[in-house]
Order: sequence, then C-alpha cells, then structure tokens
Amino acid sequence: MEKYRKHLLGLFLVISMIFLLAGCGSSAEKTNAKGAPVKVNIALNGKMGPLVIAREKGWFEEEFKAMNAEVKWSEFTSGPPLLESLASNRVDLSFLGDGALIAGIDKKLPFEVIAQTGTGESNVRILVQKNGDIKKIKDLKGRTVGVPLGTTAHVYLIKALKANGLTTDDVKLINLQPDDAQAAFESKKLDAWSVWNPYYLNNVEKGNGVTLNVNKKIFAPGAIIAREGFAKEHPEIVQAYLRVYKKAADWQIENPDEASEIYSLATKLPAVLIKKIITAEKPNIRFTEESINAQQDSIDTLAEAGYIKKAFNYKKQIHNEYIDAALKE
Repeated sequence: MEKYRKHLLGLFLVISMIFLLAGCGSSAEKTNAKGAPVKVNIALNGKMGPLVIAREKGWFEEEFKAMNAEVKWSEFTSGPPLLESLASNRVDLSFLGDGALIAGIDKKLPFEVIAQTGTGESNVRILVQKNGDIKKIKDLKGRTVGVPLGTTAHVYLIKALKANGLTTDDVKLINLQPDDAQAAFESKKLDAWSVWNPYYLNNVEKGNGVTLNVNKKIFAPGAIIAREGFAKEHPEIVQAYLRVYKKAADWQIENPDEASEIYSLATKLPAVLIKKIITAEKPNIRFTEESINAQQDSIDTLAEAGYIKKAFNYKKQIHNEYIDAALKE
C-alpha cells in the first residue's frame, strides 16, 4: 500500500504545484474586453449524467445567453485529471466522485462544494472473473485488483476491504483507467476490478464477470463543484448552472427512454443497459444527512488508511447558499 500512497501523494503534489503556478487568472473567469462574454468552462466527468443531457439539449447556452456568458466544454475520464485542470483555472464548473473530491479538499484545492449528485449507492462495484475462484471479498487477499487510484472506485475498494477485515496491503493494486482496465480484465490479467457504471453492469450483462457481495451498504456520494475564484466573481452564473443541472436531472427521471438513447450514443452501449443504470438511483442535488454521513465515513476511512493527511468535517465544506438562491421559489 505504501507504493500507492506515494503515487497518490505525488499526484496531489503535482496538482498543488499547478495551482500555485497558475495564479495569473483565467480567460474563463474574466471578460477580455468591455462587453465581451464571460467564458464558462464546464467539464464533463465521464460520459453519463445530467451535464451530458444539458449539453445535448443546449440548455446551458440557452440559460447563459441572457447573462452574456458562453460555455466552453471539456471532457475527462475521472476526477484526478479534472482536478489538475481546475487547479490551473481551466475548469470552472463540474462534479466529482468522492475520491477526487476528498483528495482535492485535503490538498486545499480552490473549489467549493455547492450541491451533490446523489447518494451513489448503486454506482460502484467490485467485478471478478465469472468462472474464477473468488467468491467473496476475503478471497481477494493476494490477488491482482485493477482500480483508477484517487477515484470513487478506489474509495469503494478501501471501504469494502475494511468491512471484511482486509486492507489494500492485502491485495496487489494496479492503477488503471477504466478503458485500460477493461482490456486487462477481459484478458484475465486482473483477478478483480473496482469500477463504476456503466462499466460494471455492462460486464455483468455480457457475462464477462460477476460482482462481489460486500455484506454492507457502501455509499459513494458525488458532489457538484465550482472553482472558488469563479464562484466569487460570478455567483449568478453558478446559480444558473445549478438550475440547469437540476432541470437536466429532473428531465432524465421523467424521460428515461430518451435519456438512455442520449447516453447510449455517448457510451456506445445498448440503451436497454443504460436504462437499468439510470433508473436504479434518481439524481438528488440537495444534500441529505445520509449522504453527508456517508461522505464523512469515507473521509475518516481514508485518513485512517493514510491516503489523506487528516480527517476534516465535511459538513463545513458545503456551500448551500448557491443552491438555496438557485432553487428558491
């Protein structure tokens, strides 16, 4: 585990250095000339979620037009690379899984937590080979497990192992992003793979693997974020961002078939599979005590395992003022 602690610490150090060196401001933060539109850098984190719907429908462009603001989109496969761009002022608004969120707060990166994406109960699982000899979490001892370090899947793995009397010292971790892990899992170079949807359900549906029973509920609540400098200068745009995000989340709930088709085009996966994923858990951008407590448990677990410097109070990191203003009647 020490090797991977060093890997994560190195990654977070790089992010911190980028943040320190990038203090010259962002083209997305300020107008370049009088009357020029504000550039708003919105980042997709993965290929599913309300942001994908909103981009497809053009709802941000529609909402921001009256505010003399325009959107610049970027895409990331997971939270850690997204944080690097945020630290260098190239991302203003997005969302993060719990792993990158906690690491970013621990490193005091310049973002504010402004809402949640959901409780994340159905989001992550540990896949094993279908006809292999791994039947329960304890069987992972000594086995090779693929996981993108610093992500929600990494946090899930740590918590699942802990719930069954193991730590990451008991397994052989391989740091792989999902697409690379997919190839490694299919070729049986991995005994197990901790990953989020649509990857795990797609592999189960195709008969490539089965998921392990953890024997407890593990929540992986994500969070909607705003870059600190941008939020301070443009709170009205942050509020508009939340309104559109909620509009897209509500639309997904009300139109699961059409939403599934949109995600199917983005992921190249069958719409029927996508529909199972998006109807398993409804988006909810308002913080709940359950999700706050789940996030605090993740923070405490990561601090205990040495992956972050020390535990912190998650509730104190939440900025409800934006969502309160955005959704007031």
